[in-house]
Amino acid sequence: MISTAMVVAIGTGEAFERGRDFGAWLGLVPRQYSTGGKPVLGRISKRGSKYLRTLFVQAAHIILMRPHNWEKFSFGPWLENASKRMHKNKVATALANKLARIAWSILRNKKEFDAHIIEAITI
Repeated sequence: MISTAMVVAIGTGEAFERGRDFGAWLGLVPRQYSTGGKPVLGRISKRGSKYLRTLFVQAAHIILMRPHNWEKFSFGPWLENASKRMHKNKVATALANKLARIAWSILRNKKEFDAHIIEAITI
């Protein structure tokens, strides 16, 4: 469902220069305010496709419900550390952003998912 909705929403992904831009378009990044030169991060911006953002967040919640499977994913160690530090909804949003960026990269570069490459990038 996610891949179909993603292709319908963004086509081949050429509208975005990087995965970060796609995550921001989806609204999976915090709003940033700056006061006195100090940036303050707020709630997620909730821009872009509400349906697609919801699908990514639901997928992240499903992954979080099964911690015994985390080691199968390339972002398992990152997920373990994040779940110790942050609230579960915040971890789900961060994971949804990571999933969206990976999905954009796969769509844009027309390559299969390679866990070893993602693992090298996140470490």
